Amino acid sequence: MNGKLYLVATPIGNLEDITLRAIRILKEVDIIASEDTRQTLKLLNHLEIKKHLISYHRHSTDEKQEEIIEEIKRGKNIAIVSDAGTPVISDPGEDIVKIALSEGIEVIPIPGACALITALIASGIDAKEFSFLGFLSTNKKIRQEKLEEIKLAKNTLILYEAPHKLKETLKDLSKITGTRKIVLARELTKIHEEFIFGTAEELLEKMQEPRGEFVIIIEKAKLEDRNIFEEMTIEEHYKYYERLRIR
Repeated sequence: MNGKLYLVATPIGNLEDITLRAIRILKEVDIIASEDTRQTLKLLNHLEIKKHLISYHRHSTDEKQEEIIEEIKRGKNIAIVSDAGTPVISDPGEDIVKIALSEGIEVIPIPGACALITALIASGIDAKEFSFLGFLSTNKKIRQEKLEEIKLAKNTLILYEAPHKLKETLKDLSKITGTRKIVLARELTKIHEEFIFGTAEELLEKMQEPRGEFVIIIEKAKLEDRNIFEEMTIEEHYKYYERLRIR
């Protein structure tokens, strides 16, 4: 009889941000598959949980995935955790979930902390409709396509960004977002938690030495911006894309 695959959300900073159910599941499962076993061990020590840990991250091989699936088929219950927050969101857990479902294995989500939601609800930017774009690609073509999507967005957008890439991302956003409101949320739930408000250009000036992981909340495009774009001729579209192109 198959075991089960649990997707367990862990704290994104403050170790108190974990549910009673998550703690129970981490105690009950046979194995915990972790993005970084050293990071997960800190949490388990805090919770006084001793459990067999194995690594599972974006560089894990197909063989590692098969090993996890085979353990579940042998009746073992396995919990997938990321370094922080909810597994599968900008996280390699997505691949093993697809495999598990295709194999008829029950996948059970254990909800909890999620950085994008935590940032959004305190941003003051419209939370009725939003899209999560994850990390902007470093591939120029893909990145340009996403920037064009941001330019015309009809709803709030949310990005993740690393500190060493933040200034470059703000430079790109400053070319297309104009006076739209942007909020940078950093070090969420930690001692130095901070929400920084402004336009992309203003934020670029403020963030001389970015530190910590960032969530970027971007206000939807203003109606006049979308209307102007929709009225462009094909030639005007082409010239716009040429100006936008990242060199």
